[in-house]
Amino acid sequence: MDRIERIGQVAEIMRDYVENKQTFLTDKTKTVPVRSYTDPDQWKAEMELVFKRVPLMLAFTAELPNPGDYKAMDAVGMPVLINRDKTGKVRAFLNVCSHRGAPVANEGHGNCPRFTCKYHGWTFGQDGKLIGVSEASKFGEVHKSELGLRELPCQEKAGMIFVVLTPNAPIDVDAYFRGFLEDFEALDFGNWSYMGSRVIEGANWKIAYDGYLEGYHFASLHPQTIFPRTPSNCMHYEGFGPHQRIGFPQHRIAEALKDVPREEWGTQENNGFDFVRIMFPNVSAFIAPEITQIAQLFPGPTPGENRTVLNYLRREPIRDEEDRANVEAAMNFFRDVTYTEDYLIGLEIQKGLESGAHDDLVFGRNERGNQYFHEWLDWYLQDDPDLPEPRM
Repeated sequence: MDRIERIGQVAEIMRDYVENKQTFLTDKTKTVPVRSYTDPDQWKAEMELVFKRVPLMLAFTAELPNPGDYKAMDAVGMPVLINRDKTGKVRAFLNVCSHRGAPVANEGHGNCPRFTCKYHGWTFGQDGKLIGVSEASKFGEVHKSELGLRELPCQEKAGMIFVVLTPNAPIDVDAYFRGFLEDFEALDFGNWSYMGSRVIEGANWKIAYDGYLEGYHFASLHPQTIFPRTPSNCMHYEGFGPHQRIGFPQHRIAEALKDVPREEWGTQENNGFDFVRIMFPNVSAFIAPEITQIAQLFPGPTPGENRTVLNYLRREPIRDEEDRANVEAAMNFFRDVTYTEDYLIGLEIQKGLESGAHDDLVFGRNERGNQYFHEWLDWYLQDDPDLPEPRM
């Protein structure tokens, strides 16, 4: 079954959900220990066995469209430098000078032919090789070939740049995503325009992530923002390995699709139904025609905290100053809604879990996306690839 046919089938399922007041249901509830959200040892294991092993989506092609473009950032406490060289190839490095450990680029975006450490002026090429030692005659003999930046495994695919935070680790984005990125390729995502980002902070990364995985809370938590468009507790789940495509029908799905030929329903995303695309372990993407929000959730710096970067993209570049002002206002609006309606209650949840009131949380039959995420997280934490994988 091809992509369009499959989405059309999901649209039909979701139309029936709305008409019959149903949702995707699994066969049983699932408990998750409260310590999963509070235990420092589990948090450390998540960093080592998940966040430093799997390909993380750290940047967009649209952030580095030109040769010489770079992005320097912090990813779960790791200083990362991503750049596009003069041939168009994207590379990633640890943003750490081989002389005394200072960064060779300040956090943020820029464009340069080489990187110069601000501490003592050592310079590195776009390929990470050491090309200059300041006052070399006074420094002493060094083997430049052995003192380049430490490279990280990196691949660019479907308009996104994926990095493994462990040097010399294997990376195979196609194998990891199992066809999930076809949606982004079909959208020609690599040719979209990057509008900017906003940063919010919240509770344990899984408390925040749980909120992206279900619509059970729409009526109670989002009565004025999401619920007028989208029914509460009405979702459809698909699994692609550890990744998920979550369907959210709109109230008007039957009306929206009424005059559309059935074979074209798979082309009607945002007209009657929407998807949230979940990239394990920490990305949630909501594609919309006006502006797209893609959240990157970075755990830390302690088990009870996360830093979320809300990225905004759209198909068209900025047209003029008025358009830029409207885009900035839209980004602020979506940032404020995400923080005030989702992340503030997450902080309250964190406080409640740390009180010791309960030993476990329970996810219902209707919260299959949350169950599936925690099943996959547990699979990675067991560190045994021969164990059977979770199934949706």
